[in-house]
Amino acid sequence: MRWENLTATTQNREREAALFGADAVTTRTFDTPEFRGVTFHEIRARSIVNRVPGASRMPFEWTVNPYRGCTHACVYCFARKTHSYLDLDTGLGFDSQIVVKVNAPELLRRQLASPRWRGEHIAMGTNVDCYQRAEGRYALMPGIIAALRDRANPFSILTKGTLILRDLELLREASRVTDVGISVSVGFTDQELWRTVEPGTPAPERRLAVVRTLSENGIGCGVLMAPVIPFLGDRPDQLRTTVRAIAASGATSVTPLVLHLRPGAREWFMAWLARHHPHLVRRYERLYAEGAYAPKWYQRRITRQVHELAQEFGIGPNHRPGLARRIATVPEQAPAPAQEATQLSLI
Repeated sequence: MRWENLTATTQNREREAALFGADAVTTRTFDTPEFRGVTFHEIRARSIVNRVPGASRMPFEWTVNPYRGCTHACVYCFARKTHSYLDLDTGLGFDSQIVVKVNAPELLRRQLASPRWRGEHIAMGTNVDCYQRAEGRYALMPGIIAALRDRANPFSILTKGTLILRDLELLREASRVTDVGISVSVGFTDQELWRTVEPGTPAPERRLAVVRTLSENGIGCGVLMAPVIPFLGDRPDQLRTTVRAIAASGATSVTPLVLHLRPGAREWFMAWLARHHPHLVRRYERLYAEGAYAPKWYQRRITRQVHELAQEFGIGPNHRPGLARRIATVPEQAPAPAQEATQLSLI
């Protein structure tokens, strides 16, 4: 295996360090099949515990993100916009230009030890997946989990990656001393849909096997059923098949979340839609005419269907909320049937 340093000049290194908010940057490629075409920007970050802006609508205040960019290459990923802050492309660049904070574990230990830190909940996997393929090479998460365990600091992880099972023992140790919430993202089980919209991720059945293994080892794991993709993954039979598979995995809860299309992700997703499902473009333009989120009536309809299926298949109420429950909230009131019928006719 060969790493190649691509950074040519001191001037380039200084510019990249300033852009990435880092003390040093080394840019490399890796010549194995799983990383072909991928460039890694290894940085020594200046901070690792990030405060979430209040306007973000996220139900947590602090995050740790050891990577930026993601080889999962999900066409809908809301985090694509963040690559533009680094002067990197939000399309293919997001999938292939990966920023790696190589000093994340040591930096986290230092920040957790600060007198100013109050031991608040830290969410991971909420921007890009901390168990994407790059983690197999860089192995940052064991040090991160160990730092949180040693400080008994509560945390949660959301992932599509099966590599989390490598850290099973660390997660068990952490769960003995603090609150640990694990959620796996599985929006659908349709194989053709998975191959086209999530080409770099493990298959849905492999992710559900992760849920099963975690449960068998005493670590409760919820499923964030996300995204539910309108007109491609929202038929009643598709929802039923997915919820049945989630129930069979032993998930502690299932929380549906309808596709949202923020700037950066919206343009990339709509271009993909025009190539693969051109007949749906106008329907999407109407459904998302008001912004990044599908109308509340549509979200409520999906939530109601999934919750009814969850009850049918014996997934009980979530008495110990994990990350999935923290991210997705259930609307308080569904629209009147007549109003919903009228809105359905519009699309």
